[in-house]
Amino acid sequence: MSFQSDSKISNSTFLLTGFPGLEQEYPWISIPFSCIYAIVLSGNCLVLHVIRTEPSLHEPMFYFLAMLALTDLCMGLSTVHTVLGILWGLSQEIGLDTCIAQTFFVHGLSCMESGVLLAMAFDRFTAICNPLRYTSILTNTRIIKIGVAILVRSFLFITAPIVRLKFFHYCRPHILSHPFCLHQDLLRLACSDIRFNSFYALALVICTLFLDSVFIFISYILILNSVLSIASQKERLKSLQTCVSHICAVLVFYIPVIGLTMVHRFGKHLSPIIHVLMGNIYILFPPLMNPIIYSVKTQQIHSRIQRWFILKKN
Repeated sequence: MSFQSDSKISNSTFLLTGFPGLEQEYPWISIPFSCIYAIVLSGNCLVLHVIRTEPSLHEPMFYFLAMLALTDLCMGLSTVHTVLGILWGLSQEIGLDTCIAQTFFVHGLSCMESGVLLAMAFDRFTAICNPLRYTSILTNTRIIKIGVAILVRSFLFITAPIVRLKFFHYCRPHILSHPFCLHQDLLRLACSDIRFNSFYALALVICTLFLDSVFIFISYILILNSVLSIASQKERLKSLQTCVSHICAVLVFYIPVIGLTMVHRFGKHLSPIIHVLMGNIYILFPPLMNPIIYSVKTQQIHSRIQRWFILKKN
């Protein structure tokens, strides 16, 4: 599909990319994507509902899990209308203001997820390395402060480069690489001076996603050191098992981030389908897998969901 040459449209509208060359298969491709979004939205809502309604889950570990589920839920809501809009044949165009708003939420929520995973690593570190002071360190007030700090860091620092996107001149063909808007994708189409946005975005990634991953890695080195000092092998395994869900969530988040970064940086000659596929994995894989991981691997969540469905069936 070629973009219209009308100046009014070209100045204010962009064309989202589905799966190039597979347009005839969109009705079939839309089925798994619709199922994925249904699982993302219902799975994270279920986790939030279980944590809210079960008093025994009102403790730091599950408060942070609720933050993660809420972040994943918002990520799904911020992209569902454009991804399924293309696959269902509703619309392939998106206005500049809507595109910038989506960019703000996608990158802000990605940064927020990284911050929540770091907070969860601190929770596991405190629980294993300093169990006697766990509840006194992670009080409700402190958890709220951590949540607010993550929220402010995630959205405040990305405001400047996102706002600047509104004032750029986009002279190149208005065809985006994904079925949603990303900062680096809009920069690729701009003919204005983008040096501030490029350097600021790189610095922001280093100061947030990269540093978060470093601190998470350090926390697990300290956790492993503490666990190895436990005499009983049974107690060692029990301590490590409480970290399995979080380790899986970290891998599920950071592997797609690294993959998408590598594709954008070094995969300019790859098939457009690879770019679209990696973009969708980056957006959908963590929100899809996190509720599944925590529902299966976390005994308290698993037993509550199982009991809830049994009660519903009866």
